[in-house]
Amino acid sequence: MSASIDLPVAVFSSHRLIARGPLGGVLEAVRTAADGEAAPLVIDLATGRVVDLDLRGTLDAAKARLTPAPEAEKRGPGRPKLGVTAREVTLLPRHWDWLAGQPGGASVALRKLVEGALREAEGPNRVRKAKEAAYRFMTAMAGDLPGYEEATRMLFAGDWTAFDAATEGWPEGVRDVARGMAAGAWRNWAG
Repeated sequence: MSASIDLPVAVFSSHRLIARGPLGGVLEAVRTAADGEAAPLVIDLATGRVVDLDLRGTLDAAKARLTPAPEAEKRGPGRPKLGVTAREVTLLPRHWDWLAGQPGGASVALRKLVEGALREAEGPNRVRKAKEAAYRFMTAMAGDLPGYEEATRMLFAGDWTAFDAATEGWPEGVRDVARGMAAGAWRNWAG
């Protein structure tokens, strides 16, 4: 998987945070750190995954290997200005009968049902994704730190107070990034 130039990342050398921001903006710090004793670790702040980079050659050559920000994909049949795409849906006859009787017809009724389901799942999906991203980051950066096991348990238990207590002794950059990534995992968090 190639990394986007706009990907939000945090860069660590050992347990020290050395840069944070869009990948294209921190690439020079990554290259400088790569010349040091320990290879830098670049973390995707959205997923918690380690980002592999090809740092060969000049800074411009390394930046050129990054992918540009994703563009809007080309649209096919449907109503392209609205982003509508025609696809096949298979339903039982009673489902088609019910849809046909809905105001606006089958398409409007299906869109309303899907939008409702998306809104309903938004909170649980946000919580799950935040926990997964924080766990990946913590495994990569804090697996050897005191309190790691307790912090992991508290992350999945949803106990932010105990999580903060378990991460208190961690190096500042690791602690702050872990807490920031875990923030979306707390059900009462509105960010």
